[in-house]
Amino acid sequence: MPTIRTKDNVEIFYKDWGSGQPIVFSHGWPLSSDDWDAQMLFFLDHGYRVIAHDRRGHGRSTQVAEGHDMDHYADDLAALTAHLDLKNAIHVGHSTGGGEVVHYLARHGESRAAKAVIIAAVPPLMVRTASNPGGLPKEVFDDFQKQVADNRSQFYREVAAGPFYGYNRPDAKPSEAVIQNWWRQGMMGGAKAHYDGIVAFSQTDFTEDLKKISVPVLVMHGDDDQIVPYADSGPLSAKLLKNGTLKTYKGFPHGMPTTQAAIINADLLAFIRS
Repeated sequence: MPTIRTKDNVEIFYKDWGSGQPIVFSHGWPLSSDDWDAQMLFFLDHGYRVIAHDRRGHGRSTQVAEGHDMDHYADDLAALTAHLDLKNAIHVGHSTGGGEVVHYLARHGESRAAKAVIIAAVPPLMVRTASNPGGLPKEVFDDFQKQVADNRSQFYREVAAGPFYGYNRPDAKPSEAVIQNWWRQGMMGGAKAHYDGIVAFSQTDFTEDLKKISVPVLVMHGDDDQIVPYADSGPLSAKLLKNGTLKTYKGFPHGMPTTQAAIINADLLAFIRS
């Protein structure tokens, strides 16, 4: 399998398909690069080089006990872009991956990047604080950690079958295959990485990172996102970015790159070509 080895000796698995302008995809918690199947096939077919990695501790990457924080996530992404010598790349991040992309651009600079897209992403800050009164209480994320530790298999099943894809809404039509694929990806990864990753995605403040970014950034968010609530994320990120554009999707869930792939892919393509 294609992997790179980071400076702290972690093997990161990645996919690298096609040729042309590179699009780099960063996945959400607790998934893997497989969550981008619908996007990678679409953009490969449209003449782009598509790249996606499994975050450390996730998917097929090494299940280490350490380094499950945004600094390491961003550094691993930087190591991948340097290894592949990517230039003029478009970075696309979903959920936690959106935080990874934002932190990567702010921490490592934009010399290799042309544009970015953050989809249903965790920035600017998920947890409630004095300066972020619209955030979710820390107890919500403490409970996530408890459920990962107690029975993550059951927890992952419930997340996928319920709020992640909006399958708990009255008019929803749940796909058992989509639910099982989410569960499969989650269970491939390591419990320690997923446990620590909850702190990384919920307590990292990306406010200053967003202010540093100058490349064009498309912020895509559904207003029925039950995982990363819309009002305290997408609109705030777009305002903090120097060159941000907010696109709001009425009624779309957190997992909209899967449930609404045709719409999301078309809008991504239009932004990339613009």
